[in-house]
Amino acid sequence: MNLDFTVAFTERTPRIVNAAKLHRSAARKKANAFIVEGENSVEAAIATGAATDVFVTEQAAQRFEPIVRLAENMGVYVHPITDRAAKHLSDTISTTGLFAVCTPVLWKVGKALQGRPKLVSVPVETNDPGNAGTLIRVSDAMGADAVVFAGETVDPQSCKAVRSSAGSLFHLPVARETNIKDVVGQLRAQGLQILATSADGEVNLDEADELLTKPIAWLFGNEAHGLGEELLALADHRVRIPIRGRAESLNLATAASICLYESAKHLCTD
Repeated sequence: MNLDFTVAFTERTPRIVNAAKLHRSAARKKANAFIVEGENSVEAAIATGAATDVFVTEQAAQRFEPIVRLAENMGVYVHPITDRAAKHLSDTISTTGLFAVCTPVLWKVGKALQGRPKLVSVPVETNDPGNAGTLIRVSDAMGADAVVFAGETVDPQSCKAVRSSAGSLFHLPVARETNIKDVVGQLRAQGLQILATSADGEVNLDEADELLTKPIAWLFGNEAHGLGEELLALADHRVRIPIRGRAESLNLATAASICLYESAKHLCTD
């Protein structure tokens, strides 16, 4: 590792200024690129070939030396930056000092669903980037074949969403499509049964063993409003998670985790 920090990029260096703009959706679209921060995300971006440039402070270069070495071995440009530049690039209060600019990694829905998928996670109109990233991470952990964000959703490539995914955005196909009915149609075309989560669903998750042995696409509703009646009607079955305590409901990421875990358990023993 031969980085010269006497000529480190500052917060005024054009590359830093342009990279910092990638926190905005319009800038990501215009530049056809996005920015990630932190050990897991940067390492995954480098390992999968998505990273084009890595920015690192002197302290971070020492702390994450194996990642910097991996970037150099993979032919990724590594740029030394000042601590002030790192703060300019970060969207968190305390920065790790390690960033990567990446080429887009989102898939088309049709391509993401190729290969006879058995388990697909479909967050519908998800607004919170933290939830979006967590859903990707849980889907990855449970062995899902793809994640398809349907409707008007948060950008899965936003820095917070990527950070919440802990690198999982780079591990499995993730797609985004505004036309929800089109997504449902493509899921059906792949032979997937559509299960929708609903607080008053007619199927109790505890009693859904037979359903869970078949290839499934889970529809997970918006954080505030859940799934609308029209979309619930499109599903093959509406599934409720039994709540045995006094909690009124479960948040999106928790409900998705429970459903995906139950599906993975049955599919693995099928």
